[in-house]
Amino acid sequence: MRRTEKRLAGRRLSGLMAGAALLLLAACSNEVVVRGNLPDPDSMAEVQIGVSSRQQVAEALGSPSTISSFQDRTWYYIGQKQTQVAFMDPEVLERSIFVVSFDDAGIVKDTAHYTLEDGKIIDPVTRKTPTEGRELTILQQLFGNLGKFPTSQQSGDQ
Repeated sequence: MRRTEKRLAGRRLSGLMAGAALLLLAACSNEVVVRGNLPDPDSMAEVQIGVSSRQQVAEALGSPSTISSFQDRTWYYIGQKQTQVAFMDPEVLERSIFVVSFDDAGIVKDTAHYTLEDGKIIDPVTRKTPTEGRELTILQQLFGNLGKFPTSQQSGDQ
């Protein structure tokens, strides 16, 4: 009878450990996330230079991700796919920027398609801007105002 109980307890323990291992593996799974508007190549081929109007572009590709700041003659369709495993940095799998430029009459003047390979890595400047003043220690910050302000007895307010 004791052996049966030990076997049963061992099976329960191994079942719990297997379940815990599955939960841990599920937590580390990578998920592909699509952000923005990634139009498919067939839809982009429907946009014809000198033929398509704004309305036709909107019907083929949907609303743009952004529009140029001045004179709204350029529409940008921006999207990317990325994946992330647990706490690691996200990895960009695919990036697409489709640019549609219109003339004054609202007909497509030019198109351009940029992908992840067309991107450039920018190294930002990491300098620090110097500030005026001096750096105080924690004790100087805590006790720095002691004795600076007059008390009611010192100012004659009795």
